[in-house]
Amino acid sequence: MNTPAFHISPPPNIIIVESTFYAKIAEILSQGATDALHQASITSIERLQVPGAFEIPAAIAMRLNASNRARTADGFIALGCVIRGETSHYDIVANESARGLMNLSLQGIAIGNGILTVDTKTQAFTRAKERDKGGDAARACLQMLQLKTHLHA
Repeated sequence: MNTPAFHISPPPNIIIVESTFYAKIAEILSQGATDALHQASITSIERLQVPGAFEIPAAIAMRLNASNRARTADGFIALGCVIRGETSHYDIVANESARGLMNLSLQGIAIGNGILTVDTKTQAFTRAKERDKGGDAARACLQMLQLKTHLHA
């Protein structure tokens, strides 16, 4: 999928928040997101790593509240993977991470959600690599930033 032209001045600072629980999947997602951002001429990219998908919304909130940063965060890309197991833990992590991201989005924060929720690792690798879900999340973040800019113009 091609990344549409992106025009906001000054160029935005994008924060990729990635869960490292499934490190290989996270790296593929992150590479897809970074490639999509570079295609859109976005060069101000920061990466934050967290242990799991459940921690991603909290990390975004912490980054928003950080007062010692030189540059504000304009948009976020949430990347991670939750693989169904034998217990209800999958449902809790998948639902609560999505709820946390939605709560942040409803505050007007541009977020691209690239947290995969799958049944198997094979599905995760397919969605991460062949379907470029990291790139999709980056493009969603950029589209939400453009909408936010348009509505506040």
